[in-house]
Amino acid sequence: MSQPLSRESRGFPDYELPRLVRLTDNLHGAAFFLMKLLPARHMLDRAAADGRLKPGGTICETTSGTFGLALAMLAAVRGYRLILVSDPAIDEHLHKRLLELGVTLEIVETPYEIGGFQTARLDRLRAALEANPGSFCPSQYGNADNPRAYAEVAEQIAERLGHVDCLVGTVGSGGSMSGIARFLRHLNPDLHVIGVDTPNSVVFGQPDGKRLLRGLGNSLVPPNVDHRQFDEVHWVGAAEAFLATRRLHQHHALYQGGTSGAAYLVADWWARTHPDRKVVTLFPDEGHRYVATIYNDDWLAALPGWTGVLPEAPQPVAHPSDVRPSWSSFRWDRRMLDEVLAAGTPVAHDLAEAA
Repeated sequence: MSQPLSRESRGFPDYELPRLVRLTDNLHGAAFFLMKLLPARHMLDRAAADGRLKPGGTICETTSGTFGLALAMLAAVRGYRLILVSDPAIDEHLHKRLLELGVTLEIVETPYEIGGFQTARLDRLRAALEANPGSFCPSQYGNADNPRAYAEVAEQIAERLGHVDCLVGTVGSGGSMSGIARFLRHLNPDLHVIGVDTPNSVVFGQPDGKRLLRGLGNSLVPPNVDHRQFDEVHWVGAAEAFLATRRLHQHHALYQGGTSGAAYLVADWWARTHPDRKVVTLFPDEGHRYVATIYNDDWLAALPGWTGVLPEAPQPVAHPSDVRPSWSSFRWDRRMLDEVLAAGTPVAHDLAEAA
């Protein structure tokens, strides 16, 4: 007779790995139910194993996205107390679900002049940790167990799809893209890796600013972003990401969120311009939280800059600081962030020809 799982080992293993879906002859999508479940579970397992997280203990973290939902789901079934620090940009439906799962949610109302809400949230997080001695912080931005967790996804992709020429995905904490790229490059050192960000995110060197597209980008550069893994970087605006999300659903019946739309826009372009290369793109979460927004025609029509037309290709830029409100691209060439910002690389030819 099989032994029952201890409460500390319970999770959602059937939801951690993505479905691999063939979209075109050379484009495959890795569609997650909730991508952050995998690194969240991995981090909690490691912390429980080495005593940093005690049975019935308290977890404190800062997040305004799906990492918080993943932690909340695991905390609910494993019996942990969870304190999350967020800001007013948190999605209304996610907010309600977190409360339903028993999360103590602290909302930071005022951003700092330097570092914005991100730095203000980190200060509140430190206060929460001090107020709860012995609590554990997963620290998804800097915890090396975040990218390590994605070895399982890289193994799945390699086993199912064989040789892969190009990996495309959005970058927020840096865990998924840095981790999967690093593991896949053991099999193919020439793997072409494209990171997808959004304008006004500092992750790849743009100045910080307001961002409507959530789930990617950041106001601080997370330590888990390994800039040396990226051959190209694309910045996708909210309007085009949301329209691409709808196209993904209409053309391929994949009901995903806005970050998936941003990744799909870039991956579809790259696959079409490289028909002899096999491309895999990551779709981080499903679209059920966006019924009233991305999947609402009236809401979309009211967006600033909404045209209902997708651009056919990105606009190459000469330096990350060349901020564009819509889809743009830059040759990163596997360099450190400081190298890129100090030197810049004028775009002498089209990215599709150079890749």
